[in-house]
Amino acid sequence: MTPHPRRGTVELRPGYTVLDATGTPVDRAEDVEFTLEGGFAHLRLPGTRTVQTVSAPAVHRLTHPA
Repeated sequence: MTPHPRRGTVELRPGYTVLDATGTPVDRAEDVEFTLEGGFAHLRLPGTRTVQTVSAPAVHRLTHPA
């Protein structure tokens, strides 16, 4: 089964961060492309060329339009 990419907002639990387009660690980002697969969230933040992976327990909330 191929993961279905979505676009929305990601909020990480305290102590977890990903890097935004300027290289700044952030724990919340909007307009993120994400997929969930095998206990991990794969995130591509706006303006970045890489996908950052965090474990599912690091994710506090994912929201996206219906």
